[in-house]
Amino acid sequence: MTRAMRNELMTIRNVTRTPLELKLIERYRSPKSGETDLSAVSITKTFTGLWANTGKLHTTVLAQKSRAFVSEKKCVFIGPHQVSRTDIRSPDKSLREILRLTFDIDGEQYRVDVVPCRSNQFTTLASLSRDPCYNITAIYLSESSFLALFSSAHLQSWMQDLRDETLLSALSIPGTHNSATCHRALPSVRCQAVSPRLQLENGVRFFDIRVQVETPEDPKKDSLILVHSIFPISLTGTKYFREVVNDVLAFLSRNSSETVILCIKREGMGKGTDAHLCQILRDHYAGDFTIWFTEPRIPSLGEARHKIVLIRRFGLTGELKAACEGRGWCIDAAQWPDNTPNDMCASGDICIQDFYGVLSTKNIEKKLTYSKDHLERAAQRISVLPGTRFQVANENAKCPFYINFLSASNFWTVGCWPEKIAGKLTPAVVDYICREHHAGNLAADSAQERQGDGSTGIVVSDWVGNGGDWSLVRCIIGMNAKLMCEKNGPPLTNGLQ
Repeated sequence: MTRAMRNELMTIRNVTRTPLELKLIERYRSPKSGETDLSAVSITKTFTGLWANTGKLHTTVLAQKSRAFVSEKKCVFIGPHQVSRTDIRSPDKSLREILRLTFDIDGEQYRVDVVPCRSNQFTTLASLSRDPCYNITAIYLSESSFLALFSSAHLQSWMQDLRDETLLSALSIPGTHNSATCHRALPSVRCQAVSPRLQLENGVRFFDIRVQVETPEDPKKDSLILVHSIFPISLTGTKYFREVVNDVLAFLSRNSSETVILCIKREGMGKGTDAHLCQILRDHYAGDFTIWFTEPRIPSLGEARHKIVLIRRFGLTGELKAACEGRGWCIDAAQWPDNTPNDMCASGDICIQDFYGVLSTKNIEKKLTYSKDHLERAAQRISVLPGTRFQVANENAKCPFYINFLSASNFWTVGCWPEKIAGKLTPAVVDYICREHHAGNLAADSAQERQGDGSTGIVVSDWVGNGGDWSLVRCIIGMNAKLMCEKNGPPLTNGLQ
């Protein structure tokens, strides 16, 4: 078999904790424009969110108006966290094929339609049962004929399936860089496509926020202006930190299983100091311990649920240095390593990849390499949970956050503006997480197992949700599957072994 032919055969990776069995493959012709309400063009726009919103509609139209020209029964078992290199030919774009795969999951039938196109695709598997037990996200990488399946469909409350005792730093957490910069602004200032509210609803749990003290001469006022470096984040009027906090608290009131990490840095112009910022945050925002976690340590998920966890990238005043019996206030990231591919904050609580010096498009590949390397560091860590075999050996070990910034920018180079860099980095990182992250040799017949939980750490990106594309968020959340196994016991087998 030639290399070209091998590349046409599909590979399926099961990143869930549940065994899957592929039972049926069917091949359809994509309908021509005018034959049906569903045109070939609309099918291939899945990466912009069409499948995410109307995936079941596509399945229904095909079932009612199309007839498979190939139908073949299969018996391909794919265990939890395993990869199967199948003999199934990927759909042929020149023939306008749609490949339908039907899986059995714990006695229930689920199916997904795979369409060849230039960009990655994501959808939720359509259940053929009335009351399905599972929600599975499928991401198809057309260039490599690779299908990855994740448990990451309940984006509003994805933390609910994780154990309270798990350290927050052990989780795979989607984050956004300059999270509130979704407004009309200079192209090098705007970093996000959608609002913080929509980010939360779609699974983001880490916000990077930059603020300027508006009235340092009057600390009784709570006004903190949202900025990006020295620039305002909107050309249509001043935006305030209070708006972001209100959105976060409203979200947490509806989703008590969740937590949101706010990483706050002082930027902008004016005479405001770190001391002013400390006082305003303590007096006007973070004084209520029932909704804010401000201890100078990494909490467990149980401690953090229904709360905002505060990471500070600013220094403390004398009074707050004495807080918590002299240990300080909030998780300390004040001594943040600048423009680094890999370094640790002085506190030891945060390991950072934040190389942003992409001065030309040639450096984007270097940024991607640094990002992949940091994903691998996060994956090798083992979460210490009560009652596990790792508890005694690791009870005194530090378990820092691994924060991995995919963002970079250069004002003077159009190809290095945030949106342009995100357009290259985001699909590349999605591809890496799906095919390589913590994969090792995970073939079904292999005894080799990778060490570590496979966490991604906190992955902080630009232009998340652009055009409805939440694939990066979904696959990051899906990498928590091994921690779910720790909570819920060994994976289900359903007699399929």
